[in-house]
Amino acid sequence: MNRAFNRKRDKPNIHATEALVNHYLVYNAKFLGITEVDQPKGTDVVRVAVRKLKFQRHIKKSEGQKIPKVELQISIYGIKILDPKTKEMQHNCQLHRMSFCADDKTDKRIFTFICTDPESKKHICYVFDSEKCAEEITLAIGQAFDLAYKKFLESGGKDVETRKQIGNLQKRIQDLEMENSKLKKQLQNLEDQLMNAQVSPAGSIPARAPSTDIFDMVPFSSASPLATVPSSNGTSPDAKKPKEKGRDLFGAEPFDPFISGPADLPSDIQAKLDEMQRQRWRGSKWD
Repeated sequence: MNRAFNRKRDKPNIHATEALVNHYLVYNAKFLGITEVDQPKGTDVVRVAVRKLKFQRHIKKSEGQKIPKVELQISIYGIKILDPKTKEMQHNCQLHRMSFCADDKTDKRIFTFICTDPESKKHICYVFDSEKCAEEITLAIGQAFDLAYKKFLESGGKDVETRKQIGNLQKRIQDLEMENSKLKKQLQNLEDQLMNAQVSPAGSIPARAPSTDIFDMVPFSSASPLATVPSSNGTSPDAKKPKEKGRDLFGAEPFDPFISGPADLPSDIQAKLDEMQRQRWRGSKWD
C-alpha cells in the first residue's frame, strides 16, 4: 500500500476514529471530472490533470453547462462518489487502490486523488472543487488511509483481502445499479410511447363506428323496401337473394288481364277481355 499522500504531518486528526471505521464522512463538492495520468503519484502529475480538466470545464461552462455537484462518502474502505439527490453511486474508489491525494496549494478550492482502475490497471485522476472544505477533505482521506494501514498491520494482511472482497462486491453492486437505472429509463420511454400512441393527435377526427354515417345518422335498414344498405364488399344484400316469382319491385303480384278472374273486373270490361282471349286463341290455332 502506497502512503504517498501530500498532507502536513503536524496536523492532528480532525475526525473521530469511529466515524471512519464504523461509518463514513460526508462532504459535498463540485466534480470537475476524471482523466488518465501516466504516473500513480506526483504533484506535477496532478497539476497537469487539474489544468486539463479546468480548461475542459471552461469550455463546457461557455456552452451553458454547469459543473455537477456530488456527494463524497469517505471511510477506511474507500471513497464513494454519489449523486446528491438520487444517491446513485457514480464511482467507487477503493482505498487500497489509491496512490496519491493532495489539495492544490495555488487554488485552495481544488483537491484531487489518483486511483488505479481494477480492470484496465490505468491510473485515473479525480479532480474536485470545494470552496471551503478542500483541505479538510484531503486531511480526512489521509486520516482514513492511516487507520486502514494500522488495521492492515494488526490483521497481518488479512484485512486487505477482506476489503478487496468488499470492494469487488461494491463494484458489482454499482454495475447492477447502473444497469437497473438504464432499464428504468428504457421502461419509462416505452410507457411514454404507449401513452402517445393511445392519445389521438390534437385536431384529428376519431374513427367512427361503422353503424353510423359521417353525419352520425343511422342508415336505413336492409329490411326497408325503399333503400338497401350496401354490404362490406360493395354489393347489395338483395342481389344475393333470388327474387320471388310473381312479385314486382314493390312486392305486389303483376297484373295479367288474361288470367284475371270474373270477379276481378266489371262485366263489360271482362266481356271484352274474353273476346280478345278467344281471338288470340283462334289466331294461335290457325298459325
